[in-house]
Amino acid sequence: QVQLVESGGGLVQAGGSLRLSCAASGRTFSNYTMGWFRQVPGKEREFVGFSWSGVKTYYRDSVKDRFTISRDNAKNTVYLQMNSLKPEDTAVYYCAATDRRASPRTYYYSRGYDYWGQGTQVTVSS
Repeated sequence: QVQLVESGGGLVQAGGSLRLSCAASGRTFSNYTMGWFRQVPGKEREFVGFSWSGVKTYYRDSVKDRFTISRDNAKNTVYLQMNSLKPEDTAVYYCAATDRRASPRTYYYSRGYDYWGQGTQVTVSS
């Protein structure tokens, strides 16, 4: 089984940056698609981005050009670098993993993943 441990959340002012980490164990990391999601109270979990098919990455439009997913397969860790943060980015952020092969569209949805981290709070003040 894959275990995911997230870290790096915190409180920042609008325009600031945070780097979230997700450390994985239990499987060969390079074989997994890794996703990032976020959730605010009263709303469903929302897709942020994913890393798929080697070095390919995809993002929702509202974070594209501000957020960057990277992965270090040697360290079994994926990162979410968040720059130019806005108050609307405030949420609990989760990483997720799957080794199931599917079309890219599958990875935009929570049900496309099999393993989840515990979540880390990101708060952006105005």
